[in-house]
Amino acid sequence: MSRHPKFSFSRLVGIIVKEFTQMRRDRLTFAMMLGIPLLQLTLFGYAINSDPRHLPAAILQADRGPQGRTLLYAFKNSTYFDFTREVKTEQEGHDLLAQGRVQFVVNIPENFSRDLLRGDRPQLLVEADATDPAATGFALGALGTLMNGALKNDLKGPLDYLNQTDSPIDLRVHSLYNPEINTQYNIVPGLMGVILTMTMIMITGLAITRERERGTMENLLSMPTRPSEVLIGKIVPYILVGYIQVAVILIAAYFLFHVPIHGSIPLLLVVALIFIAANLAMGITFSTVAKNQLQAMQMTFFVFLPSILLSGFMFPFRGMPVWAQTIGEVFPLTHFLRIVRGILLKGNGLYDVSRELWPIALFAAIMLTVGVKRYRQTLD
Repeated sequence: MSRHPKFSFSRLVGIIVKEFTQMRRDRLTFAMMLGIPLLQLTLFGYAINSDPRHLPAAILQADRGPQGRTLLYAFKNSTYFDFTREVKTEQEGHDLLAQGRVQFVVNIPENFSRDLLRGDRPQLLVEADATDPAATGFALGALGTLMNGALKNDLKGPLDYLNQTDSPIDLRVHSLYNPEINTQYNIVPGLMGVILTMTMIMITGLAITRERERGTMENLLSMPTRPSEVLIGKIVPYILVGYIQVAVILIAAYFLFHVPIHGSIPLLLVVALIFIAANLAMGITFSTVAKNQLQAMQMTFFVFLPSILLSGFMFPFRGMPVWAQTIGEVFPLTHFLRIVRGILLKGNGLYDVSRELWPIALFAAIMLTVGVKRYRQTLD
């Protein structure tokens, strides 16, 4: 048996040079090595904010007296509330909350100023969309301090006795859709979108590259099939897999985590079909671009990371800067999270979810078109 040669520094240098050369040739892997840390630094350093401010709110101002206006200015100056809409009825405010257009509805009732000056402790109603407790928690927690300081300048002189009480206002806070502030009501439905995104993109992202590496791509190329037939044929089996995952998550959500289901399950299944198709189309597109399975996995991770961070699953969506929200709106997961939480927790119908459904369908169509075009190039 021959002995191993002695350690050679020159051979070590040669191997190191070879690895750097191979790394330089694999440009996608090298880009991922630099891109992923930069992406994480950018997202966690600039985009993620656990204390969201300037949240959209609606005002139902039945009282136009001076104290009512002072209170409204106090809400605005707190930087937590941006009053983007003025509603005329409570039902209009509830509709905006259900559709996710606003985070809060502040109701200043009729004769608020008159009752306040009489010492009758008028009610002030603040309704919040609490499907995501992290998005509303800080704003609701600041209401007590805000109320204590809002009217101090108005209640002076003969009205100073009103400041001696605990609070001259009867503040009522209604946390709608999740009154117990249970984070499981927010996380578990969101996991449906996260799991589908991760598994569907990853599985189909390996589809074409696996055919190349196993040498079975030639069989597909020799078959008299159209590119759309091959791609759809690869997608359809995984749709069933996706529905099995949806069923497992729904059963676990209801029986293990006691998540309420107020909406239509058939509607949720229809929406899930479009969402699954969008992710599968994205995976197929990655599969036609990547040269091997490792590159397909890297591309999947590079998209999944910003998708989960910018979708509102882990951090409040409205707490991010505008540029991050704009990027987040591109991902299907962002819209699906709003839909699934709206159907399960709010009981939303087709009209309520339609404004979030069409971006997912458009994304699926674009990705499938790109995938078919790329597959034609593969055939050539």
